[in-house]
Amino acid sequence: MSYKTVKGEASGSFTEKKSEFIGHIAHVKTNDEAVEFINKIKSQNRKARHNVYAYILKESNITRYSDDSEPQGTGGVPVLEVLQKEGLFDVCAVVTRYFGGTLLGTGGLTRAYSKGCKLAVDAAEIMEMHLAHEVTVTTDYSLFGKVNALLPEFEVKTLNEDFGSEVTLTLLVKADKVKAFESKLIDATFGSAKIRIYDEIYGDFA
Repeated sequence: MSYKTVKGEASGSFTEKKSEFIGHIAHVKTNDEAVEFINKIKSQNRKARHNVYAYILKESNITRYSDDSEPQGTGGVPVLEVLQKEGLFDVCAVVTRYFGGTLLGTGGLTRAYSKGCKLAVDAAEIMEMHLAHEVTVTTDYSLFGKVNALLPEFEVKTLNEDFGSEVTLTLLVKADKVKAFESKLIDATFGSAKIRIYDEIYGDFA
């Protein structure tokens, strides 16, 4: 199982018929975090006419959106559809509009809010989240080369390296590869490596 999300926050903007549209996007894990981000953007843009938003939460299976007084279906839905088309979860997008005096019509608004969201997505760093295990491996220096050589074969991500009296590696291993990786480690170190596999989590492999 895998999904995509964004790292941190990002934004992008453009002007359409004198109205400025600013897209904002953030990684959020809970409903409270999404609401907090929406309120932060609203607070930073108090003079804006509209702050349209949409968010998708994976674990709680929550999807919400708002047109924020724009004509129904012209703001929140287009923003949500961009997030869905990009395959993103655990994200909140807010598109701020500073009205420039010219009406855009329903079609123009839909395109503008879609574009504002897409600009924010394009500006963000995308994370590829896979179901994985954090694994620690402790081994002698003499066997470090053999252990290190196995990592690319199993698409392992190194989180930390500790070179003390022994070498301790903290690794992120995809769930469907962890058993085979453990078996290869045991063979490569003649059973001498200390291996600890932690509970499943979602980890970034981008």
